[in-house]
Amino acid sequence: MKMHETRTPSLWTPGDWNALFGLGTNVLVNLLVMTGLLKFVVGLPDELTFGRILPAVGLMLFLGNMYYAWMGWKLAKKEGRADVCALPSGPSVPHMFIVVFVIMLPILGRTNDPVKAWEAGLAWVFLQGFILIGGSFVAPFIRRITPRAALLGTLAGVSIAFIAMRPATEIFMTSIIGLTCLAIILVSWFGGLKYPRGIPAGLVAIVVGMAIAWGAAALGMPEIGGMSAARLSESFANFGFSIPLPALNHVFSGFEFLGFILVTAIPFGVYDLVEAMDNVESAEAAGDTYSTTEAISAEGCISLIGTLLGSPFANAVYIGHPGWKSMGGRIGYSVGTGIFVLCLAWFGILAVFLNLVPVVAISPILLYIGMLIGAQAFQTTPMKHAPAIVLGLVPHLAAWAKTLIDGALGAAGAQVTPELIAGMGQNGVLYEGLGVLGNGAILTGLVLAAIGVFIIERKYEWAAGFAGAGAILTFFGFMHGPAVGIAVTPSISLAYAIVAVFLVACTRLGWTHDTEAEPEAVVAQPAE
Repeated sequence: MKMHETRTPSLWTPGDWNALFGLGTNVLVNLLVMTGLLKFVVGLPDELTFGRILPAVGLMLFLGNMYYAWMGWKLAKKEGRADVCALPSGPSVPHMFIVVFVIMLPILGRTNDPVKAWEAGLAWVFLQGFILIGGSFVAPFIRRITPRAALLGTLAGVSIAFIAMRPATEIFMTSIIGLTCLAIILVSWFGGLKYPRGIPAGLVAIVVGMAIAWGAAALGMPEIGGMSAARLSESFANFGFSIPLPALNHVFSGFEFLGFILVTAIPFGVYDLVEAMDNVESAEAAGDTYSTTEAISAEGCISLIGTLLGSPFANAVYIGHPGWKSMGGRIGYSVGTGIFVLCLAWFGILAVFLNLVPVVAISPILLYIGMLIGAQAFQTTPMKHAPAIVLGLVPHLAAWAKTLIDGALGAAGAQVTPELIAGMGQNGVLYEGLGVLGNGAILTGLVLAAIGVFIIERKYEWAAGFAGAGAILTFFGFMHGPAVGIAVTPSISLAYAIVAVFLVACTRLGWTHDTEAEPEAVVAQPAE
C-alpha cells in the first residue's frame, strides 16, 4: 500500500514553535510599521486605525494563513511526507509604503479628509485583487518558460534590499541588543544549537532583547532600546475588542479617485503577481511544489475580502518559505500565526507590543530571512548562472538607493529640481539613473536575469524573446517607468528591441563560438 494512501499529516511538530516565533514576529513587525504609518504619517484617528482597519487586516491575514495551511496539509497527505512546510502569508510589505505614500497621503493632502484617504486605499487594493485573480491563470505559463535563476534572482533582490538592509542597519544602530540577538538566532538556525527545554530561538532573542532594553531604561539609559514605562502605560488605553465591519460603500466611494489610482494599481498588481509567483517557485526549490494558480488566486480573493471589510493593505504569499522550513516549520506554524495575528488585531494589543518589545530585538529574524532567500537563488541553480542572478539583483539595489534618497530629501523638505539632480550627479549620485533602473525592479530583474541565463546557455532566441518582452513592458511603463502609459521610456524600449534583434542575429547568421569557453553540460532549469 502506498504511503500517501495511509499517512495522515501531523498538524503540529516541535519545529513549528520556531517557525511560529519567526513568522509571527516578522508579521508583528510589519503590523507595527503599518500602525505607525497610519497613526503618525497619514494621521488617521485611532478609532479608524484600531477600530476598522487593523481588525480587517487581522482577519485577512488569519484567512491567508489558514488557507495556506490547508494547502500544505493537502500536499503532505497527497505525497505522504512529514516535511511539507505551508506557504507563509502576510501583509505585502512594499504595498504598505506605496498605499500610504503614493495613494493615501496625496488624497489626504487634496481633500484634508482621512476617511477619503482610507477609501482611496480600499479602491486601490480592490483593483489589485482582480489583477491577481486574473493573472493567476497565466502565472504557470510564465514559470514554465522562465529560468529558476531569473525567478529566484529577482526575489533575492527584494530580499536583500527591502528585507535585510533595514534590520541590518537597525542591528548596528543599537548593537548591544542587535548583535546579541543576532548571535542567538544564528547559532540556533544556522548552527543547530538547541536551547534548554527546546525554547525557540526567536523567543530567546526577544526575551533577551527586552531584558537588555528595559534594564537599560531602569538604569537611566533609555537610548538603548528606546523603552519607556510611561508610553507603555498609555498604550493600554487601546485595549478593547473590535471586529471588522463591511466597508463596501467606502470601497466604491474610493472610485472617485479612479484616474489617480489606476496609475499605480496596474503596475503594482503585476508586481504582486510576479512576487507571488517567485515565492511559490522558492517553495518548490525548497522541496514543496504548490499550484501557482491556486496560491495566487487565493491571495487575490483574500485581499478582496480584507478590502471589503476595511483593509487598505494587500495580503501576500509571503517571502521566506525556505527559512521557516529550515527552522522546522510544517503546517501548524501557519495556523498559529493566523490565530496570533487575529488576537493582536481584534484585541488592540498591537499598541502594547509597540511599546513593550524593542524592534531591534526582532530585526535579526528579518535579517536571517533575507540571508536565506538571497542564498537560495545561488544554492538551487547551476553555478554558472550566478552572474545572471547578480544581474537580477541590480535593479532592486537601485530602487532601494532611490528610496533612501527620496526619504532624505523629503525629510529635508527639499524639492527635486534639475539643478539638484545635476549637483547630485557631480557628486557621483546618478539620481535619474537610479530611478530608471529601479522603476518596476521586480520585472526588470526577472527579464535581465532571464536574458543572462539564456545567453550563458547560448539559447539566443530565448534570450531575444525576453529582450522583446522587456521592450514591450518598458514601452507601456511596467519596467523602467514611474507609471503605466504609452511610450513611457521609448529610448529604453528601443534599446531592448535592438538587443532582441542582435540576439536573433547571433543565431541566424551562424557566427561561431569560442570553443575554449564552452559552457558546462547543464541546461537552464525552467521553473516547472
